Amino acid sequence: MKQIAKRSTFAVLFYINKSKVKKNGMCPIMGRITIDSEITQFSAKSEVNPALWDAKSGRATGKTKDVTAINRKLEKLETQIREHYNRMVLEDAFITAESVKNALNGVGAKATNLLQLFREHNEEFKLRVGVNRVYDTYYLYLLTYKHLENFIQQHYQMDDIALCQLNQRFIDDFDFYLRVDKRMTAYTVLNHIIPLRKMIKRAISQNTLKRDPFINYVPEMPIKKRRHLTAEEFQKMLNTSIENKSLSRTRDMFLFACFSGLSYADMNNLSEKHLIRETDDSLWIKIERQKTKTECNIRLLSAAVQIIEKYKSERKTDKIFNMITLSNIERNLKKIATVCGIESNLCYHMGKHTYATQVCLSQGVPIETLSKMMGHRSITTTQIYAKITNQKVNEDMKILSNRIENKYEMPKDDIPEFTHNQYYFDKEAGRVVYIERGEGKDYERRKKQL
Repeated sequence: MKQIAKRSTFAVLFYINKSKVKKNGMCPIMGRITIDSEITQFSAKSEVNPALWDAKSGRATGKTKDVTAINRKLEKLETQIREHYNRMVLEDAFITAESVKNALNGVGAKATNLLQLFREHNEEFKLRVGVNRVYDTYYLYLLTYKHLENFIQQHYQMDDIALCQLNQRFIDDFDFYLRVDKRMTAYTVLNHIIPLRKMIKRAISQNTLKRDPFINYVPEMPIKKRRHLTAEEFQKMLNTSIENKSLSRTRDMFLFACFSGLSYADMNNLSEKHLIRETDDSLWIKIERQKTKTECNIRLLSAAVQIIEKYKSERKTDKIFNMITLSNIERNLKKIATVCGIESNLCYHMGKHTYATQVCLSQGVPIETLSKMMGHRSITTTQIYAKITNQKVNEDMKILSNRIENKYEMPKDDIPEFTHNQYYFDKEAGRVVYIERGEGKDYERRKKQL
């Protein structure tokens, strides 16, 4: 026999509290919410003359201005209560009179609109800036919020949109708006889609959204750019003479990042207390990374020590370098790239990648050691910075070839006689050669060396 779901009883009633008559003879108006015999009361924050109150209708009687205002307020309150109840019936498995009252008073209420939810997130994130978050990330959330606000106003002619209305079409339209209307690159579009996706996950986690509109969304991924200098570009950066003092200083700061792996923020924080001289006279940097809050220990190479000594006389405080702003550094690097003949889109962050790739990994430093020096919590993060170059592959295979030489050989009985043209490894020559076979016992010559 099919079971019929039992519908809960729900009622809203307004009454006056005659036991608390005020000096002016007015009584406070109270509200009562009843759900399945559970009752909760609340103040309607209004008062009325008890002689004008109709207990049966739960409203004031009369046509005066004050009576009309009271009844309108009570009608609005009842509408809000019923809206909260109906919403909670759809969203929640269990509803109480107290939970409806809390929703009316805004206690524990969940944001049901996208921009409302985004504002809540940004207010929370702002409190974390300087603690475990940086301002640049907060600024990105503000920027994404502004783009979403403009998009909703232009495409929906609304100030906000309900979370339950979000679907695949909304995501695609916002993507199109950023890409076409705002002329953003694929990389910039992705930077604004990611915060939106975070809001969707936030809504799903608090049960104000039942399904993920991103489930079938496939973003256009930006072409990954090379993040490190090539060996040739690195040499150009080292060997090119730069007469302009400002550009020369910027080049030195960039090279220090290439020889230490420090970010701009970490170089800006670098002070004398972070430089440690060990018993073997080696100089180390021991600093807590600003981004990850993890300690890193870096043994400085001679080139990095030379840069420190070069600017030692200019120190005004205990800071190792008098760093200019990052925006000025980025502008100078564009000019330096032109002077050095470097075609790559040079930016300061490439210094860390160059340290990981060219200075460390390509020279045989194990990735586990590199991860420790860069202060990464996971070696997976180090792999993002560290790219294995062809030069590194070639060097590693040479080492492998030397180690296994004469260890692995085919049985002589299994090596067939040369009866036609083919390749083989010449041990004396140390390379693969091509043998051309012809007629006659003595006809054999080396045609091509590989």
